[in-house]
Amino acid sequence: MSLRVLHKAGAPAFRSNGSRRVLSGSASPHKALPFFLHNVRGGTLTKDEDGEGKMLRMLMFGKPGAGKGTLTARLVKKYDIVPLSTGDLLRQHIAEKTKIGQVAEEIVAKGGLLPDELMLEVVSTKLDHLQDKHWILDGFPRTLGQGMLLDSRLRQLNMPLSLIVHLEVPDEVILSRISDRWVHLPSGRVYNLSYNRPKVDGFDDETGEPLTKRPDDNPEIFSRRLSQFYASTSPLLSFYASQPHTNSQLVSLTGKTSDEIWPQLEMAVKAVATGLRERAESRDTRRRSNVGEPVLSRRASATSRVEKACI
Repeated sequence: MSLRVLHKAGAPAFRSNGSRRVLSGSASPHKALPFFLHNVRGGTLTKDEDGEGKMLRMLMFGKPGAGKGTLTARLVKKYDIVPLSTGDLLRQHIAEKTKIGQVAEEIVAKGGLLPDELMLEVVSTKLDHLQDKHWILDGFPRTLGQGMLLDSRLRQLNMPLSLIVHLEVPDEVILSRISDRWVHLPSGRVYNLSYNRPKVDGFDDETGEPLTKRPDDNPEIFSRRLSQFYASTSPLLSFYASQPHTNSQLVSLTGKTSDEIWPQLEMAVKAVATGLRERAESRDTRRRSNVGEPVLSRRASATSRVEKACI
């Protein structure tokens, strides 16, 4: 697994020289570098002037089945981050009969596609209230046009993106993953015969109810969705990598599973959003797991961890 920062062609990069950080103009574009020493403008990650640290304003891109939903849910569960799903926001507008919702409902009823400007308004109605919050935006932008509109609106709101993550998972890994994927539809629990097998094949662990396959979990549909992803996302990533006015980090994370990518993602998020805090319930859960055990058990556990670290 690897983590690298994609940066503007020709931009200088920082390299480590012992305890010092030295500016180097010889780094080639897209070279694998320690992300915490480099950003798209060739600078270092720094705290905001108020000393509280940057806010996390994040986009995540990845092929269908790359694990975006799993990793987003994991971040939101552990950290004080607001998840923004354009699908959920749109359904909320429609349910509440807002002006945006009424226009969207009429277009959807006719089988049309929502214009980029309308999707931007759906997102903006929520972003307007999140100036002092950490957030992850899911489902938008999907095209270069949407990306340019969002960039312009965020600059108007003085809310520049701080982190853009690209999940790089090999095509064959994703194809194998979706081929082996089974779902418990009522709960949304997902199993995989390769690495997260149910206790009894074909049945949910908690309810014992039968598992099903998603209709789009087949090679033909995956190939079409993959082609659409490359056509729409490659220009977007190039756009974000070429922006000279932003301190945004464009980070590429590589791995075969979400568990492989998670530590890289967590490191990138914490490096960018220096003021990010864990949720109270996450801290309490970790604290409870560390107290109340017999002293000998704790010592044995500590010894075991040390031994494993030395292997």
